[in-house]
Amino acid sequence: MEKIVLIVHILTALAIIALILMQQGKGASAGASFGAGASQTVFGSEGSGNFFTRATAIFAFVFFCTSFGLAIIAKNSSSIADDSIPSVIESAPAESDVPAAGGAVDASADESDVPGGSDVPSVEQGAGVAEDEVPAAP
Repeated sequence: MEKIVLIVHILTALAIIALILMQQGKGASAGASFGAGASQTVFGSEGSGNFFTRATAIFAFVFFCTSFGLAIIAKNSSSIADDSIPSVIESAPAESDVPAAGGAVDASADESDVPGGSDVPSVEQGAGVAEDEVPAAP
């Protein structure tokens, strides 16, 4: 069924291209009003425009329907195979160097590379800076 819809879709697209290329521009009808070969056309002076316009509209509608049909066929035929999706391996939560929220500190936090605790002197304690090393206020 999909191949038939696809063939109709491609043939409709080619027919739309051909019909659009065969249509005359708006300026071409000006010559027909002065008798420039209108009697030698198959459709008359105004008939070709109507025929090509209607045929293009019909083929555009068929193209839209086949596009919609192909989308539905593709949606229904696609299925996710369970074999290709890896299953999630359940394991214990990984341990992290980042302390938990709420102030709980791990015993391993002192051994990490992140400075903290008693290793870093605080500014409030004076941090071991002598008063003569502090710059004067301006």
